[in-house]
Amino acid sequence: MNIKIESMGIDDIDSVLKISKLSFPHPWSRRSFEQELENSFATYLVAKLDDQVIGYGGMWIIIDEGHITNIAIHPDYRNRGVGDKILHKMITTCSEKKVIAMTLEVRVSNIAAQKLYSKYGFVEEGIRKKYYEDNGEDALLMWKRW
Repeated sequence: MNIKIESMGIDDIDSVLKISKLSFPHPWSRRSFEQELENSFATYLVAKLDDQVIGYGGMWIIIDEGHITNIAIHPDYRNRGVGDKILHKMITTCSEKKVIAMTLEVRVSNIAAQKLYSKYGFVEEGIRKKYYEDNGEDALLMWKRW
């Protein structure tokens, strides 16, 4: 697949909203994504196949730390390396901006995401108890440091 990773634009939000609704119990609103595009700390990327958005990822970069807010792939394109490409671009972006550490929270049940993050050097450093509102599931706190 010829997947391109590029900056998210306002025209991508409809597709991103669809993917968010298919991926999360409490998807973000249109306004939330619009605000992120206006946020100087935020970097949002989309994965496109033939100009169709099939995944997205976002993070905040504050001083020298990056915090991944979300990565989601359309169900029809999961397990094809799309998340890998988005995460790789996020790490590259952080490296270019002299970030020295990245962090994220991931559901304890989301083994596929944990494996992806581990592949890129993220390690478990804690647990956030009852982090997720929909079911009270714990989140693993993972960090990658350079």
